[in-house]
Amino acid sequence: MRAAVLNEARSPMTIDELTVADPGPGEALVKVIAAGVCHSDLHFIEGTYPARMPTVLGHEVAGVVQEVGPGVTNVQAGNRVIIGFVQPCGHCEFCDAGRPNLCAVGGGVRDLRNDPALLRGDDPVTAMTNVGGFAELSLTPASGLLKIPDAVGMDVAALVGCSVMTGYGAVVNTAKVEPGTTVAVIGTGGVGLNIIQAARLAGARRIIAVDIAEHKLQYARDFGATDGVDATAGDPVQQVHELTGGGVDYAFEAIGLKQTAEQTYGMARRGGTAVIVGMVPPADQIEVSGMIWLEEKTLKGSFYGSGRFHTDMPRILDLYLAGKLDLEGLVSKRFPLDEINEAFDALRSNEVARSVLEIGAE
Repeated sequence: MRAAVLNEARSPMTIDELTVADPGPGEALVKVIAAGVCHSDLHFIEGTYPARMPTVLGHEVAGVVQEVGPGVTNVQAGNRVIIGFVQPCGHCEFCDAGRPNLCAVGGGVRDLRNDPALLRGDDPVTAMTNVGGFAELSLTPASGLLKIPDAVGMDVAALVGCSVMTGYGAVVNTAKVEPGTTVAVIGTGGVGLNIIQAARLAGARRIIAVDIAEHKLQYARDFGATDGVDATAGDPVQQVHELTGGGVDYAFEAIGLKQTAEQTYGMARRGGTAVIVGMVPPADQIEVSGMIWLEEKTLKGSFYGSGRFHTDMPRILDLYLAGKLDLEGLVSKRFPLDEINEAFDALRSNEVARSVLEIGAE
Protein backbone atom coordinates (compact mmCIF):
# COMPACT_ATOMS: atom_id res chain seq x y z
CA MET A 1 0.00 0.00 0.00
CA ARG A 2 1.02 3.65 -0.43
CA ALA A 3 1.61 5.78 2.66
CA ALA A 4 3.08 9.14 3.61
CA VAL A 5 6.10 8.48 5.82
CA LEU A 6 7.78 11.00 8.12
CA ASN A 7 11.44 9.96 8.27
CA GLU A 8 12.69 12.75 10.52
CA ALA A 9 11.32 15.90 12.11
CA ARG A 10 11.29 19.12 10.12
CA SER A 11 11.50 17.31 6.80
CA PRO A 12 8.95 16.60 4.08
CA MET A 13 7.07 13.32 4.15
CA THR A 14 7.77 10.78 1.41
CA ILE A 15 5.19 8.64 -0.36
CA ASP A 16 6.40 5.06 -0.02
CA GLU A 17 5.21 1.51 -0.58
CA LEU A 18 4.65 -0.28 2.74
CA THR A 19 3.55 -3.78 3.65
CA VAL A 20 0.73 -4.02 6.18
CA ALA A 21 0.24 -7.11 8.36
CA ASP A 22 -2.90 -9.22 8.40
CA PRO A 23 -5.27 -8.38 11.25
CA GLY A 24 -4.53 -10.29 14.44
CA PRO A 25 -6.72 -10.84 17.51
CA GLY A 26 -8.79 -7.76 18.28
CA GLU A 27 -7.67 -5.91 15.13
CA ALA A 28 -9.35 -4.66 11.97
CA LEU A 29 -7.93 -3.67 8.61
CA VAL A 30 -9.59 -0.49 7.34
CA LYS A 31 -9.42 1.01 3.86
CA VAL A 32 -8.82 4.72 4.46
CA ILE A 33 -11.18 7.00 2.54
CA ALA A 34 -10.56 10.37 4.18
CA ALA A 35 -8.10 11.77 6.72
CA GLY A 36 -8.06 15.20 8.32
CA VAL A 37 -4.91 17.33 8.39
CA CYS A 38 -4.61 18.15 12.08
CA HIS A 39 -2.36 20.51 14.02
CA SER A 40 -1.52 17.60 16.32
CA ASP A 41 0.26 15.90 13.41
CA LEU A 42 2.15 19.14 12.81
CA HIS A 43 3.60 18.98 16.34
CA PHE A 44 5.31 15.70 15.40
CA ILE A 45 6.41 17.00 12.01
CA GLU A 46 8.04 20.04 13.61
CA GLY A 47 9.59 18.06 16.44
CA THR A 48 7.81 19.74 19.36
CA TYR A 49 6.54 16.27 20.33
CA PRO A 50 8.75 13.16 20.04
CA ALA A 51 7.86 10.29 17.73
CA ARG A 52 9.45 6.95 16.86
CA MET A 53 10.72 7.38 13.29
CA PRO A 54 10.00 6.48 10.59
CA THR A 55 6.31 6.95 11.22
CA VAL A 56 3.01 7.26 9.40
CA LEU A 57 1.05 10.09 10.95
CA GLY A 58 -2.69 10.67 10.64
CA HIS A 59 -5.22 10.05 13.39
CA GLU A 60 -8.42 11.78 12.14
CA VAL A 61 -9.68 9.07 9.83
CA ALA A 62 -12.74 7.40 8.33
CA GLY A 63 -12.90 4.38 6.07
CA VAL A 64 -14.40 0.98 5.30
CA VAL A 65 -13.55 -2.21 7.17
CA GLN A 66 -11.85 -4.71 4.85
CA GLU A 67 -11.13 -7.57 7.23
CA VAL A 68 -11.29 -8.33 10.94
CA GLY A 69 -9.13 -10.52 13.14
CA PRO A 70 -10.12 -13.23 15.61
CA GLY A 71 -12.45 -12.15 18.40
CA VAL A 72 -13.73 -8.97 16.75
CA THR A 73 -17.51 -8.69 17.02
CA ASN A 74 -18.26 -4.94 17.06
CA VAL A 75 -17.55 -4.46 13.32
CA GLN A 76 -17.38 -6.60 10.20
CA ALA A 77 -16.13 -6.28 6.65
CA GLY A 78 -18.04 -3.63 4.70
CA ASN A 79 -18.86 -1.41 7.70
CA ARG A 80 -18.25 2.32 7.26
CA VAL A 81 -16.33 3.48 10.33
CA ILE A 82 -14.64 6.30 12.18
CA ILE A 83 -11.25 5.28 13.53
CA GLY A 84 -10.76 6.55 17.08
CA PHE A 85 -7.19 7.47 17.93
CA VAL A 86 -7.65 6.02 21.41
CA GLN A 87 -8.63 2.35 21.40
CA PRO A 88 -9.94 1.63 24.92
CA CYS A 89 -9.40 -1.74 26.58
CA GLY A 90 -12.85 -1.63 28.21
CA HIS A 91 -11.81 -3.00 31.59
CA CYS A 92 -9.17 -0.75 33.25
CA GLU A 93 -10.04 1.67 36.06
CA PHE A 94 -10.57 4.54 33.61
CA CYS A 95 -12.76 2.55 31.22
CA ASP A 96 -14.78 1.23 34.16
CA ALA A 97 -15.22 4.79 35.40
CA GLY A 98 -16.62 5.96 32.06
CA ARG A 99 -13.42 7.78 31.03
CA PRO A 100 -12.17 5.67 28.09
CA ASN A 101 -10.20 8.62 26.66
CA LEU A 102 -7.75 8.15 29.53
CA CYS A 103 -7.27 4.40 28.96
CA ALA A 104 -3.57 3.65 29.13
CA VAL A 105 -3.88 -0.08 28.41
CA GLY A 106 -5.35 0.07 24.91
CA GLY A 107 -7.35 -2.45 22.97
CA GLY A 108 -4.51 -4.02 21.02
CA VAL A 109 -2.56 -7.16 21.87
CA ARG A 110 0.05 -7.07 19.07
CA ASP A 111 3.69 -6.91 20.20
CA LEU A 112 4.67 -4.08 17.86
CA ARG A 113 8.39 -4.38 18.59
CA ASN A 114 8.56 -8.01 17.52
CA ASP A 115 5.55 -8.13 15.21
CA PRO A 116 5.26 -4.70 13.54
CA ALA A 117 2.06 -3.75 11.76
CA LEU A 118 3.92 -1.84 9.03
CA LEU A 119 7.12 -2.60 7.13
CA ARG A 120 9.12 -0.68 4.53
CA GLY A 121 11.13 -3.47 3.03
CA ASP A 122 12.40 -5.27 6.12
CA ASP A 123 12.32 -2.20 8.36
CA PRO A 124 9.44 -1.49 10.77
CA VAL A 125 7.45 1.74 10.47
CA THR A 126 5.44 3.18 13.36
CA ALA A 127 1.74 3.97 12.95
CA MET A 128 0.79 7.07 14.94
CA THR A 129 -1.67 6.21 17.75
CA ASN A 130 -2.08 2.73 16.21
CA VAL A 131 -3.89 4.39 13.31
CA GLY A 132 -1.37 5.72 10.78
CA GLY A 133 -4.13 7.23 8.71
CA PHE A 134 -2.03 8.94 6.03
CA ALA A 135 -2.05 5.68 4.13
CA GLU A 136 -4.31 3.58 1.94
CA LEU A 137 -4.87 1.06 4.74
CA SER A 138 -4.92 1.23 8.54
CA LEU A 139 -4.44 -1.78 10.79
CA THR A 140 -5.91 -0.78 14.14
CA PRO A 141 -7.44 -2.25 17.30
CA ALA A 142 -11.14 -2.70 16.59
CA SER A 143 -12.18 -1.30 19.99
CA GLY A 144 -11.58 2.19 18.58
CA LEU A 145 -13.95 1.77 15.62
CA LEU A 146 -17.40 3.33 15.45
CA LYS A 147 -19.90 2.40 12.73
CA ILE A 148 -21.44 5.36 10.90
CA PRO A 149 -24.66 5.69 8.90
CA ASP A 150 -24.70 5.90 5.11
CA ALA A 151 -26.06 9.46 5.29
CA VAL A 152 -22.76 10.76 6.72
CA GLY A 153 -19.99 11.57 4.25
CA MET A 154 -16.54 10.17 4.88
CA ASP A 155 -14.92 13.61 5.05
CA VAL A 156 -17.34 14.67 7.78
CA ALA A 157 -16.92 11.36 9.59
CA ALA A 158 -13.13 11.73 9.59
CA LEU A 159 -13.36 15.11 11.32
CA VAL A 160 -15.62 13.66 14.02
CA GLY A 161 -12.74 11.30 14.78
CA CYS A 162 -10.65 14.13 16.24
CA SER A 163 -11.40 17.84 15.87
CA VAL A 164 -15.17 17.63 16.34
CA MET A 165 -15.01 15.17 19.25
CA THR A 166 -12.22 17.18 20.87
CA GLY A 167 -13.90 20.58 20.55
CA TYR A 168 -17.44 19.46 21.28
CA GLY A 169 -16.31 17.31 24.18
CA ALA A 170 -14.21 20.07 25.75
CA VAL A 171 -17.39 22.13 26.05
CA VAL A 172 -19.93 19.44 26.93
CA ASN A 173 -17.84 16.97 28.92
CA THR A 174 -14.79 18.76 30.31
CA ALA A 175 -16.06 22.27 31.05
CA LYS A 176 -19.81 21.53 31.13
CA VAL A 177 -20.63 24.99 29.79
CA GLU A 178 -23.96 26.26 31.13
CA PRO A 179 -26.61 28.34 29.32
CA GLY A 180 -26.26 32.10 29.67
CA THR A 181 -22.51 32.03 30.34
CA THR A 182 -19.60 33.70 28.55
CA VAL A 183 -16.86 31.90 26.62
CA ALA A 184 -13.52 32.81 25.02
CA VAL A 185 -11.70 30.56 22.53
CA ILE A 186 -8.05 31.11 21.59
CA GLY A 187 -7.39 29.58 18.18
CA THR A 188 -10.06 29.22 15.50
CA GLY A 189 -8.80 26.22 13.57
CA GLY A 190 -10.68 22.95 13.36
CA VAL A 191 -10.81 22.32 17.12
CA GLY A 192 -11.51 25.94 18.00
CA LEU A 193 -14.44 26.18 15.58
CA ASN A 194 -15.98 23.10 17.16
CA ILE A 195 -15.56 24.59 20.61
CA ILE A 196 -17.36 27.67 19.34
CA GLN A 197 -20.29 25.85 17.79
CA ALA A 198 -20.62 23.53 20.78
CA ALA A 199 -20.68 26.56 23.11
CA ARG A 200 -23.41 28.07 20.95
CA LEU A 201 -25.35 24.82 21.16
CA ALA A 202 -24.86 24.78 24.94
CA GLY A 203 -26.52 28.20 25.18
CA ALA A 204 -23.55 30.49 25.89
CA ARG A 205 -24.74 34.08 25.52
CA ARG A 206 -21.40 35.48 24.45
CA ILE A 207 -18.62 33.65 22.58
CA ILE A 208 -15.39 35.54 21.94
CA ALA A 209 -13.05 34.16 19.28
CA VAL A 210 -9.36 35.10 19.59
CA ASP A 211 -6.93 34.71 16.69
CA ILE A 212 -4.22 36.51 14.73
CA ALA A 213 -5.88 36.12 11.31
CA GLU A 214 -8.87 38.32 10.48
CA HIS A 215 -10.28 35.87 7.92
CA LYS A 216 -10.33 33.16 10.58
CA LEU A 217 -12.17 35.46 12.99
CA GLN A 218 -14.83 35.96 10.33
CA TYR A 219 -15.00 32.20 9.89
CA ALA A 220 -15.50 31.90 13.65
CA ARG A 221 -18.47 34.27 13.48
CA ASP A 222 -20.04 31.99 10.90
CA PHE A 223 -19.86 29.18 13.47
CA GLY A 224 -21.41 31.17 16.30
CA ALA A 225 -18.84 33.58 17.74
CA THR A 226 -20.46 36.84 18.87
CA ASP A 227 -17.19 38.77 19.06
CA GLY A 228 -13.72 38.61 17.55
CA VAL A 229 -10.45 39.67 19.16
CA ASP A 230 -7.40 40.29 16.98
CA ALA A 231 -4.50 39.13 19.14
CA THR A 232 -2.10 41.31 17.10
CA ALA A 233 -4.00 44.50 18.01
CA GLY A 234 -2.97 44.55 21.67
CA ASP A 235 -2.98 42.32 24.74
CA PRO A 236 -5.73 39.77 24.02
CA VAL A 237 -6.33 39.18 27.74
CA GLN A 238 -6.96 42.88 28.27
CA GLN A 239 -9.22 43.01 25.20
CA VAL A 240 -11.34 40.14 26.54
CA HIS A 241 -11.56 41.77 29.98
CA GLU A 242 -12.65 45.05 28.39
CA LEU A 243 -15.33 43.29 26.35
CA THR A 244 -16.73 41.41 29.33
CA GLY A 245 -16.03 43.65 32.30
CA GLY A 246 -13.68 41.24 34.03
CA GLY A 247 -13.25 38.05 32.04
CA VAL A 248 -15.29 35.06 30.88
CA ASP A 249 -16.85 32.13 32.67
CA TYR A 250 -15.04 29.62 30.44
CA ALA A 251 -11.87 30.10 28.40
CA PHE A 252 -10.46 27.51 26.00
CA GLU A 253 -6.99 27.18 24.47
CA ALA A 254 -6.99 25.39 21.10
CA ILE A 255 -3.50 26.00 19.72
CA GLY A 256 -0.97 24.30 21.98
CA LEU A 257 1.39 27.04 23.17
CA LYS A 258 2.63 28.02 26.64
CA GLN A 259 1.84 31.70 25.97
CA THR A 260 -1.73 31.11 24.84
CA ALA A 261 -2.34 28.63 27.67
CA GLU A 262 -1.37 31.32 30.16
CA GLN A 263 -3.50 33.87 28.31
CA THR A 264 -6.45 31.47 28.56
CA TYR A 265 -6.09 31.38 32.33
CA GLY A 266 -5.87 35.18 32.35
CA MET A 267 -9.10 35.51 30.36
CA ALA A 268 -11.12 33.50 32.90
CA ARG A 269 -12.93 35.65 35.45
CA ARG A 270 -12.86 35.07 39.19
CA GLY A 271 -14.45 31.68 39.76
CA GLY A 272 -14.05 30.88 36.06
CA THR A 273 -12.58 27.86 34.28
CA ALA A 274 -9.66 27.71 31.85
CA VAL A 275 -9.44 24.57 29.70
CA ILE A 276 -6.26 23.65 27.83
CA VAL A 277 -7.21 21.64 24.75
CA GLY A 278 -4.14 22.24 22.57
CA MET A 279 -0.99 20.10 22.75
CA VAL A 280 1.34 22.36 24.73
CA PRO A 281 4.90 20.96 24.33
CA PRO A 282 5.72 18.57 27.19
CA ALA A 283 8.84 20.47 28.26
CA ASP A 284 6.92 23.73 28.74
CA GLN A 285 5.63 24.74 32.16
CA ILE A 286 2.39 26.73 32.37
CA GLU A 287 2.71 29.47 34.99
CA VAL A 288 -0.27 30.95 36.82
CA SER A 289 -0.62 33.50 39.61
CA GLY A 290 -0.16 32.34 43.18
CA MET A 291 -3.45 34.13 43.85
CA ILE A 292 -5.32 31.19 42.34
CA TRP A 293 -6.62 30.43 45.85
CA LEU A 294 -8.24 33.86 46.13
CA GLU A 295 -9.68 33.92 42.62
CA GLU A 296 -11.03 30.36 42.84
CA LYS A 297 -10.20 29.73 39.22
CA THR A 298 -10.00 26.25 37.73
CA LEU A 299 -7.24 25.29 35.30
CA LYS A 300 -7.73 21.92 33.65
CA GLY A 301 -6.78 19.91 30.61
CA SER A 302 -9.06 18.24 28.11
CA PHE A 303 -7.82 15.18 26.24
CA TYR A 304 -9.95 14.07 23.30
CA GLY A 305 -12.84 16.11 24.69
CA SER A 306 -13.09 13.83 27.75
CA GLY A 307 -14.83 11.65 25.18
CA ARG A 308 -16.93 8.57 25.72
CA PHE A 309 -16.56 7.74 22.06
CA HIS A 310 -19.32 5.21 21.55
CA THR A 311 -21.77 7.57 23.27
CA ASP A 312 -20.58 11.01 22.19
CA MET A 313 -19.80 10.38 18.52
CA PRO A 314 -23.28 9.05 17.68
CA ARG A 315 -24.76 12.11 19.44
CA ILE A 316 -22.53 14.39 17.40
CA LEU A 317 -23.62 12.68 14.18
CA ASP A 318 -27.28 12.99 15.20
CA LEU A 319 -26.81 16.71 15.83
CA TYR A 320 -25.15 17.07 12.44
CA LEU A 321 -27.93 15.20 10.65
CA ALA A 322 -30.48 17.38 12.47
CA GLY A 323 -28.74 20.52 11.18
CA LYS A 324 -27.54 21.67 14.60
CA LEU A 325 -23.80 21.21 13.99
CA ASP A 326 -22.08 22.42 10.81
CA LEU A 327 -19.48 19.80 9.96
CA GLU A 328 -19.31 20.17 6.18
CA GLY A 329 -18.46 23.86 6.61
CA LEU A 330 -15.31 22.93 8.54
CA VAL A 331 -13.59 21.65 5.38
CA SER A 332 -11.69 24.50 3.72
CA LYS A 333 -9.70 22.51 1.17
CA ARG A 334 -9.14 18.98 -0.12
CA PHE A 335 -5.88 17.37 -1.19
CA PRO A 336 -4.81 14.00 -2.63
CA LEU A 337 -2.35 11.94 -0.61
CA ASP A 338 0.48 12.93 -2.99
CA GLU A 339 0.05 16.57 -1.91
CA ILE A 340 0.25 15.95 1.83
CA ASN A 341 3.22 18.30 2.31
CA GLU A 342 1.32 21.08 0.55
CA ALA A 343 -1.63 20.39 2.87
CA PHE A 344 0.58 20.97 5.90
CA ASP A 345 2.03 24.11 4.32
CA ALA A 346 -1.55 25.43 4.08
CA LEU A 347 -2.08 24.61 7.75
CA ARG A 348 1.12 26.40 8.80
CA SER A 349 0.17 29.54 6.88
CA ASN A 350 -3.32 29.76 8.41
CA GLU A 351 -4.96 29.32 5.00
CA VAL A 352 -7.42 26.70 6.20
CA ALA A 353 -9.66 25.81 9.11
CA ARG A 354 -9.45 22.12 8.26
CA SER A 355 -8.28 20.38 5.13
CA VAL A 356 -8.96 16.76 4.24
CA LEU A 357 -6.88 14.22 2.37
CA GLU A 358 -8.99 12.24 -0.09
CA ILE A 359 -7.12 8.93 -0.07
CA GLY A 360 -9.49 6.23 -1.31
CA ALA A 361 -12.95 5.65 -2.75
CA GLU A 362 -15.80 3.67 -1.19
